[in-house]
Amino acid sequence: MIDTFAKDNLHGRLRRDREALLWKLDGLSEYDARRPLTATGTNLLGLVKHVATVEARYFGEVFDRPSPESLPRWQDYDGSDLWATEDETRDQIIGFYRRTWEHSDATISELPLDAPGHVPWWPEPHTNTNLFAVMVHVLGESIRHAGHADILREGLDGRTGLRAENEREIDEEARAAYCAKIEQAAWSARPA
Repeated sequence: MIDTFAKDNLHGRLRRDREALLWKLDGLSEYDARRPLTATGTNLLGLVKHVATVEARYFGEVFDRPSPESLPRWQDYDGSDLWATEDETRDQIIGFYRRTWEHSDATISELPLDAPGHVPWWPEPHTNTNLFAVMVHVLGESIRHAGHADILREGLDGRTGLRAENEREIDEEARAAYCAKIEQAAWSARPA
């Protein structure tokens, strides 16, 4: 009973965060979806590509169920999954992510939580693991990067949130007053 509850709960949260990550691309120009928004080059479309690659590896290779998508060898990792090349379209990357979901969902549905897996890129003695640990790990990665995307999107046009149906119209005056209040508290806390 607890295994079914745990699996369904983790899987449901993973599905929610997948959709939230993709929603961060809605309404953006190609340039805004791709451009580096931090000093390290983090960008919205790159986050989607990266999370898709992570999920494809963990729910594929780790359980000897290779992704049907072409992936470079993990040993050859060079950061190219963190941004979209000129030849890659937004639709291609989103399609890759959605096809990865199907493959991952099949792995999650077909295996029990204690199904053994092997993560060769994890340090010993943690290379041998199970579906439960991988689900928690991938959910953590997805949540982390969805949070990055939320902040990046807020920086572009002020939009925030987990789902479109919960989004409210931006009240610039209220936001400015709120930020001024926080700034005042920070200013007051500085050393004299």
